[in-house]
Amino acid sequence: MKGNEALAEAAIAAGCRCYFGYPITPQNEIPAYFARRMPQVGGTFIQSESEVSAINMVYGAAAAGLRAMTSSSSPGISLKQEGISYLVGAELPSVIVNISRGGPGLGNIAPSQSDYFQSTKGGGHGDYKILVLAPSSVQEMADLTILAFELADKYRNPVIILADGILGQMLEPAVINPSLQKIPEKPWALTGAQNRAANCIKSLLLDARMLEEHNLRLQKKYQSMSAGEVRYETKHTENAELVIVAFGSAARIAKSAIKIARAKGIKVGLLRPVSLWPFPSQSIRTLAERGVKFLVLELNFGQMLEDVQLAVNGRAKVDFYGRTGGAIPTPSEILKQIETCRSKICSINYKEAV
Repeated sequence: MKGNEALAEAAIAAGCRCYFGYPITPQNEIPAYFARRMPQVGGTFIQSESEVSAINMVYGAAAAGLRAMTSSSSPGISLKQEGISYLVGAELPSVIVNISRGGPGLGNIAPSQSDYFQSTKGGGHGDYKILVLAPSSVQEMADLTILAFELADKYRNPVIILADGILGQMLEPAVINPSLQKIPEKPWALTGAQNRAANCIKSLLLDARMLEEHNLRLQKKYQSMSAGEVRYETKHTENAELVIVAFGSAARIAKSAIKIARAKGIKVGLLRPVSLWPFPSQSIRTLAERGVKFLVLELNFGQMLEDVQLAVNGRAKVDFYGRTGGAIPTPSEILKQIETCRSKICSINYKEAV
């Protein structure tokens, strides 16, 4: 399946019965797939009139206790930011998918990872956090989608899946299993107050004291997320002298470069964050204390780089290599950076236009 299609089918397997979205490349297979499948499973598909409408439809469905999601690509996610902040403020579980493209502006439809800050630092207003999951294969596009719905309900909070055009468009085998967890009861939902007191869902709290108390309670929830939901993959880090930190499709390419480097006797490993927030800072810190050098690889100008530098906190040298605008590095390019980083004081590097 294409990554976009595997993600959509996995959402259905997870119990999602409401999808609201608007077309934008390179994620169009997602709404197209839902348009066909949702009627077959008794769900609701709506192609909204805009991205703003789509995110507010998610708000309504989630408030009614349903598993709901939307998807878009970079500029469309920007338009959803106000609604995302509302979802967080009202504590409404939902899943938001970003199959990111080159930017800024309309950019192009090629893959990019330049939406890292937007996803992990909170692109909307207010003090809030969102769990961010970054798949690196079609199988993970499916698996992390199912996980995203479970985490959204667990914490009553939106979850973002951050992928890119490579992962959305590539074809790979995928096994999609229904979620093993039952959808939890939601006594807070707006399901009609026939045999109970009325519920009220809102993000508007005009009293400063009440809003501060609400924010303090949210911060405790974010602390719980940060403590319990860190996910990452390591490869060859046990004896590595240099560790590449990369996520998503960039990590796939890094694995090929690492295989070549290891064959040449270079002790290089990989740390791939699967949760971009919470970030695996402690694992990076532990490697830094061991004297490991780092090479951060991203399809942007160095956004996750800042989180790696914060984790390292001056304990080790951190190099960077980035491609942007939809350009994809080859394993040989990364191998060259590995060899360079081993032999010099690390620095920031960008691929020059050719």
